[in-house]
Amino acid sequence: MHTDVTFDSDGLRLAGALHLPSNLAGGERRPAIAVLHGFGSNKDDGMVQLATRLFSSLGYVVLRFDMRGCGNSEGERGKVLCEDQVRDTRNAVSYLQSLSEVEPAKIAVMGHSFGAAVAVYAAGVDPRIVACISSAGWGDGEMKLRQQHAGPGEWQRFEAMVEEGRARLAMGQSMPVSRFDIVPIPAAMRSNLPAGSFMTFPFEVVESMLGFRPNAVAGDIAPRPLLLLHPADDSVTPTDQSIALFRHARMPVELHLFSEIDHFIFSDDNRAVLNLVTDWLYKFFPVHQAPSGAA
Repeated sequence: MHTDVTFDSDGLRLAGALHLPSNLAGGERRPAIAVLHGFGSNKDDGMVQLATRLFSSLGYVVLRFDMRGCGNSEGERGKVLCEDQVRDTRNAVSYLQSLSEVEPAKIAVMGHSFGAAVAVYAAGVDPRIVACISSAGWGDGEMKLRQQHAGPGEWQRFEAMVEEGRARLAMGQSMPVSRFDIVPIPAAMRSNLPAGSFMTFPFEVVESMLGFRPNAVAGDIAPRPLLLLHPADDSVTPTDQSIALFRHARMPVELHLFSEIDHFIFSDDNRAVLNLVTDWLYKFFPVHQAPSGAA
């Protein structure tokens, strides 16, 4: 069960779904988690809904929402700029803090892929975010794109696309770019993209990704906890990206790599991931604090 909600972000109305734990007592406040969707996706993404079900079952207040220009939120369709999504995330935190059911000093963020990069950056610049979970995320946009276009001649073709896009922008035109020309995904995995995902983006999205570097702020999350999850062999977002985030972060930070699963790491079948996240939350971001003096 959830309630459809809206909140303001830079004058735009963002659409969300608020999930309250079934055992929430009247007047009680709980820690909250904002769940961020992936690249050009939306709050109804299966991964987002699975994470929401997990967190809600553990007793957290959970907010999943559409970034500006996505799903049912206002904004230019498909213009998913990293910096804008960081602001949307911070405004989601402000919204959660305003709710009578939420402990305003206990708000975490969790994101997958593009959403994970946004989550890490937001946590790095906003001390109100007290815990962060990154699933198959990335820390350096240009390096990530180079790794994703590493085949013979692929980076040269990507650079040619960037040059054309910049030239058109200089003439006041925004060039449309295919999703798979930005982020290649093996054909066999494309069915994992959630319904409603954008297949074309304005060129400004490419520029935003090239300059986005969560690595630069990952170390500022400490002493707040950071959990990094990644497939050991990811055919979409290179595993090296989470390893580099781990190197830039400071304790308490954990990095866990998972074999025999590709980019879309959250699933009902992957109990190893779900159990690890559950244990990490119990340790670093519990719903209820242990009584004083408890072992």
